[in-house]
Amino acid sequence: MKNQTNYTMLCDFYELSMANGYFQTPMKDRITYFDVFFRHVPDDGGFAIAAGLEQIVDYIQELHFTEEDIAYLRNHGDFTDGFLDYLKDFKFTGDIWAIPEGTPVFPGEPILTVRAPAVQAQFLETYILLQLNHQSLIATKANRIVRSADGRPVAEFGSRRAQGASGAILGARATYIGGCSSTACVQADRDYGVPAGGTMAHSWVQMFPDEYTAFKTYCQLYPHNATLLVDTYNVLHSGVPNAIKVFQEELLPKGITKCAIRIDSGDLAYLSRKARKMLDEAGLTECKIVASNALDEYLIRDLIQQGAKLDSFGVGERMITAESDPVFGCVYKLAAIEDENGTIIPKIKISENAAKITTPHFKKVYRLYDNESGNAFADVLCLHDEIIDDSKPIELFDPENTWKKSLFTNFTAKSMLVQVFKNGELVYDLPSIEEIRAYCANQINLLWDEVKRFENPHNYYVDLSQKLWDIKNDMLEHMRNL
Repeated sequence: MKNQTNYTMLCDFYELSMANGYFQTPMKDRITYFDVFFRHVPDDGGFAIAAGLEQIVDYIQELHFTEEDIAYLRNHGDFTDGFLDYLKDFKFTGDIWAIPEGTPVFPGEPILTVRAPAVQAQFLETYILLQLNHQSLIATKANRIVRSADGRPVAEFGSRRAQGASGAILGARATYIGGCSSTACVQADRDYGVPAGGTMAHSWVQMFPDEYTAFKTYCQLYPHNATLLVDTYNVLHSGVPNAIKVFQEELLPKGITKCAIRIDSGDLAYLSRKARKMLDEAGLTECKIVASNALDEYLIRDLIQQGAKLDSFGVGERMITAESDPVFGCVYKLAAIEDENGTIIPKIKISENAAKITTPHFKKVYRLYDNESGNAFADVLCLHDEIIDDSKPIELFDPENTWKKSLFTNFTAKSMLVQVFKNGELVYDLPSIEEIRAYCANQINLLWDEVKRFENPHNYYVDLSQKLWDIKNDMLEHMRNL
């Protein structure tokens, strides 16, 4: 059963200040369009992974102000009685489109768009951003680590180092979307179906008179889930020999060959090679070797390149906190409003920093796939009523040389944003966590290897349609001439 905590008051105060202000002006019911997008891929990677939509859906469906919330706001003294009365029946009545969870996404493109009256749309900002920022960050980091393991399972071990309870639970969910095989977090399994597992800590070994007794007792209790932690005292001189002895005494006579050892410290490459030789010589060729201890994608890649004999990895703090680049940077920006006649009026934010200039208007995102390879090669932002005709050639600016255009033919265009809410009602069938995870892996397989490099990845094409480019350019020219 998922936690149905009401997070309505988890918002920035200025959202309430603006909402109270809109309520007292004709802006109260003005239809607005807000885009969520990010500007930079963490760790200078080639792509990110969208995650967190399910929690946004849960939030919007639970969105309401309690009597206690209203009393708190009244005591604050900053809000009118009319606004507080309005909040008593507050409900989201707008529309939301989003790129599905597990989709590779790129800077500058809307991964979620809100169309709603100004008071409602403005109020959603904080919660939408915190969910997309957190889970997209962790899913992206997890996928880097999973890819570095080159097919070996990666388990998430980070709860005790996460940034709070939701950081642990939803972080574990995000790592599973990103490709991790399991988690140590029990609540992530109970609430979200992320497979949880675990065996022993060093304290188990220390509790017994000796290492051999600790291992023997554990194998007697859990013969079908025996992973023994062999570095409490000395990996090669006691840990591995005692594990071998216990496996031979307790498991092999029962016909059980599935077992493992875990090394949590020391020179993992050297120790794993020595341990593998010892296990094989003892006839335990099916025994797996698991490594943990402050790992990340670079350390795992180095271990494999050094010939480490490791079958899987447990990764904690550096994944659950995305330690190397811990801020995703999604922003929530006004893109358009509607006038009294329903005409969409584009809005733009300009800046001396070119990266902070927004792309105006109500938009769609198309992903273009090469028909020969099946790989995605470009995303195109266009007006909401435009259709990318994949029977015709398309010109795109080269992301490596923005002055240069290239002509593309023989492709298939797919619209990426799906409608999630319509008139405040959920119209999207939320996929299961297993479906999201499988979809994510499939979509990443459709990216060129050059985009998936850790160092100096190819800049993926993200371009604007000619109509959208003309509107943006005209608005910039107008602003410059003011």
